[in-house]
Amino acid sequence: MLKNKILGGLYGQALGDAWGMPAYFDLDDTWQAYGGWIDEFKPGPPDHPVHFGLPAGRITDDSEQAFSLARSFIAHGGVSLAAAVEAIIAWYDRVGGDESPYVGPSTRRGVQALKRGDDPTTTGNWGDTNGAPMRISPVGLLHPGDPVGAIQDTVTTCMPTHNTNVAISGACAVSAAIAIALTDHVSLDTVITAGMLGADLGRQYGRKWLGPSVTRRIKMAIEIAQGPGNELFRLRELYHVIGTSLSVPETVGAAFGVLLMAEGDPKQTAIYAANLSGDADTVGAIACAMAGAYAGINAIDPEIIAQLDADEVFAGYDVPALADGLYDLAV
Repeated sequence: MLKNKILGGLYGQALGDAWGMPAYFDLDDTWQAYGGWIDEFKPGPPDHPVHFGLPAGRITDDSEQAFSLARSFIAHGGVSLAAAVEAIIAWYDRVGGDESPYVGPSTRRGVQALKRGDDPTTTGNWGDTNGAPMRISPVGLLHPGDPVGAIQDTVTTCMPTHNTNVAISGACAVSAAIAIALTDHVSLDTVITAGMLGADLGRQYGRKWLGPSVTRRIKMAIEIAQGPGNELFRLRELYHVIGTSLSVPETVGAAFGVLLMAEGDPKQTAIYAANLSGDADTVGAIACAMAGAYAGINAIDPEIIAQLDADEVFAGYDVPALADGLYDLAV
């Protein structure tokens, strides 16, 4: 059961990432371009400012960084600062980070400082964007039923590039939620509560930085998700009230909102995240990593799994082997 949930978390991450990849930054643009819901994997449109030319079902930096972390944790026998540094630099070099449009501002700044030989405990002191929560799922997957352990390892993992309290808060919300989602017979409400606890505890770490409460933004998103109106109306509310930019409280809040709207179903979570637009691949990666850990691999359509497996970038990470490695460390 646990291995199925770990595998579900990893495939869920990729599902939400690739499903949201072709979405435009504006919700109305996405809706008009696709004539309604994005209900399947689609290629990056030619006029997309970042994802133009990507094939349908292609993961982005969100999943690649998460899988790089998982690979490094397995190689090092657990989470460590050295493992986190190695993983992020390896990914950055693999994608040609200095020229790549896929590298977020905090990650770029942190990696460039690391390459100059700066202290990895301080290179992330300016990192406040959503790279921290988007790639943190492997940390949660290593801590079934142990959100406190997940939070501690999240702080370490964030340090090289995202060592601010707002970024750590968002990442801890995700890792703590995933840690609880891995337990048997857990309710979605309990998963979300664990996420809010993680956000509260995580905000105590890192360099103090400007930014609203991740916990309160999650609560607002939950109220919208449970509120009146049809699905599109509630997505518009999430887009305009919670936000879907690179801001950590926006991204994480929106991810919890679509997770609840979809009642934890991975595919439906991906559909909502994609049509929410903005940084949809990141919202989707976070939300579907939680959904996959909650529902397990058997809740993801085998056809979706086959489509992901068929993509050369995804296949290069050998995700089933990563799941085995994480499982061996977790038990």
